[in-house]
Amino acid sequence: MGYRAYQYRLYPNARQAHDLLNLLAVARHCYNMCLDLWRYVYVTEKRRPTSQEFEVMRKGYKKTIPAAKHVHSHVFQGLAKRAEEAFQGFFRRVKVGEKSGYPRYKSADRFHSIEFKQFGTGVAIDGRRVRISGVGRVRVRWHRALEGTIKTAEILHKAGQWFVVFTCEVPDKPELPKTGQAIGLDLGVASLVTTSDGDKVDHPQFYRKSQKKLRILNRALARKKQGGKNRRKAKRRLQCHHHHVKNQRRDYAHKLSYTLVKHYDLIALEQLKVKNMVRNKHLSKSILDAGWSTFTTLLTNKAVEAGRQVLFVNPAYTSKTCSSCGALFEDLTLADRWVECRCGLSLDRDHNAAKNILNQALPLWDAEVRQNVAGSQDASVPQKPPALDVGSVTSSSTVGHPNLPISYSIIRN
Repeated sequence: MGYRAYQYRLYPNARQAHDLLNLLAVARHCYNMCLDLWRYVYVTEKRRPTSQEFEVMRKGYKKTIPAAKHVHSHVFQGLAKRAEEAFQGFFRRVKVGEKSGYPRYKSADRFHSIEFKQFGTGVAIDGRRVRISGVGRVRVRWHRALEGTIKTAEILHKAGQWFVVFTCEVPDKPELPKTGQAIGLDLGVASLVTTSDGDKVDHPQFYRKSQKKLRILNRALARKKQGGKNRRKAKRRLQCHHHHVKNQRRDYAHKLSYTLVKHYDLIALEQLKVKNMVRNKHLSKSILDAGWSTFTTLLTNKAVEAGRQVLFVNPAYTSKTCSSCGALFEDLTLADRWVECRCGLSLDRDHNAAKNILNQALPLWDAEVRQNVAGSQDASVPQKPPALDVGSVTSSSTVGHPNLPISYSIIRN
């Protein structure tokens, strides 16, 4: 058994939207009070607050604040849990010597969700709608079928839009049939992905392509008066466009990761430290726009469910090492996009790195699968790689790949 989250768009009417905003405001105030309780108890008594102390605070808050009268108790319990997790994370970071990040109060712009820990009490499905305690029956766009047993529900508010997220317990799905194929991936900024087969997936550059419109929206926001209604509208338009760019990037990563998991038993990547890499002021925008962390997370999750292997190797010298003889290119710089070796190797720099990544991962691959790749007679394992070749084209030609979603293009060097 495993868990999967399903997110659906909510369409509340004007009264329901007002009630949802009030619910979010009450939850935010209560969360800040939970932080206060944690701070007071720890400073005065050097211990964590008990559940009874949170319960006393909840009852007093509901009696004092009229808007909190109809808020479900599960909302308050979830807020107490979030406050505890915030302080536990703070203590953990202090212990290991990381940047501590003391838990801070949440303003209206920094608090966007409330959780119901048990489905069926505070949140329930009522016909084609979702019934939310204190709000009523809200219209939902059911764009996909729910699977499994719903355990928890969460209400989200993002860029003026409302969503409900159901966490479901789902049975394990059968693994995908073995293909016996392995591939190495080199993540980059010139091309989003370069494979060990020599294929390149273009960098979509969603943020860069949206910069012109974002610049206009930012300027419009800057001209509005602080605290005015028009400023709130301009801010919402800017939020919606950033949300759109985020959805574009995530959708692209979903489709690309699905295609790779479908065709390969082993996928090897570099263990990149993106947090350190974005300190480079010349590459930080392109790195963040590529969404490497999102892509690797989705790829790993899909691989676990499909019974595939994703291996992360040490990125040191993957670009500066010859994938054929192992010689080191000591004078190679970022400006050099093509490598040539005395052994006769002549490859694109990223292609060479992808082959090195695969070479490092193959010894760590499961022995049973390696045997199939080496020439097993198992009829269920095809001996030819999936059709990823797009033919003989020049480096400037772009061809839609038959095995990738239509939004992708592959450049074959």
